[in-house]
Parts: sequence; structure tokens; C-alpha cells
Amino acid sequence: MQINELLLSEFDEEIKKTRTMLERVPEDKPDFKPHPKSMPMNKLAPHVAQLAGFGLTILTTPELDFSKSSMKPLPFESTRQLVGALDEGAAKVRTALQNTSDEAWTQPWKLSFGGKPIFSGTRFLAYRQMFLNHLVHHRAQLGVYLRLNEKPVPATYGPSADDTLGF
Repeated sequence: MQINELLLSEFDEEIKKTRTMLERVPEDKPDFKPHPKSMPMNKLAPHVAQLAGFGLTILTTPELDFSKSSMKPLPFESTRQLVGALDEGAAKVRTALQNTSDEAWTQPWKLSFGGKPIFSGTRFLAYRQMFLNHLVHHRAQLGVYLRLNEKPVPATYGPSADDTLGF
């Protein structure tokens, strides 16, 4: 079995969970943040929705220097817009993932800002750490934001306190 075949089911599951989380983001509290050092919801939720674009970059380029990137932060407009951005980006990542050869996973990949290194490793490690784990991390943060705003938190790796699965 090829590496990309092993990763596709995981990717699909994480995107499905992320989509459910984004569907529950309250539109009426865009400036909410649980702590002064936290990102406001109108920055965190679009960041989560837009992360798939970063996954595409990892799978299709040898490096990214943020100082030379034309990627602009997604503005917060609505949950529908967030889900649409996630779906669009995820479809592109899924296609790229299907087309990534086993050999490509071992190629070097770099992330920098103004030439200063942020990450350097294999494409596989970049995909897992800089994209997928990054997505899961921020999705979990978003779950805290939902909880603090009395919104039901969806199940991720088992039931949440808001699920009615009879546990």
C-alpha cells in the first residue's frame, strides 16, 4: 500500500471533524477570545478554514517563505463561508494527496520567514506537523471557544459532553 493511501482516510476524517466544528461557530461573537493573548474567534475560525491551503502548498512545492507569500488571511463573514473555504481547500489537498508519490514524501521541505528558518524536514513531516497536527491543534482551540459560548462541542475522537450516545 502506498503512503498516500494510508493518509487519505485520516485526512477525510480530520476534515469531516473540522467541518462540523466550523458549522457551529457563532456568527454573533466574532471578537470573542477566552484570554487577552488568545486569537479572537474572527481570526481563529478563518485560520482553521484556510489551513487546507497550507496543506496544498506542502504537497505541491519544495518550500514556502511567508514573507514572499501572496496568501491573505480569510475574513470572517459567516459559518457558511468558513465551511465553503474549508471544503474548497480540502478538495484541492485531497487531489494533491492522491497524486503524491511515495518518493515525494521523503523530499526536503522548508518553511521560513524572510529567509529565517521555521521548519526544515521531509515533506511527510511537514504534512503531518505543519499541516495536519496544526489543523487539529487549532480545531481543539475552537472547541474551547464553542464551550465558553454555550455552543455544543462536536465529538472528535469519541463522544463530547454534548453528545447523547448513552454513556
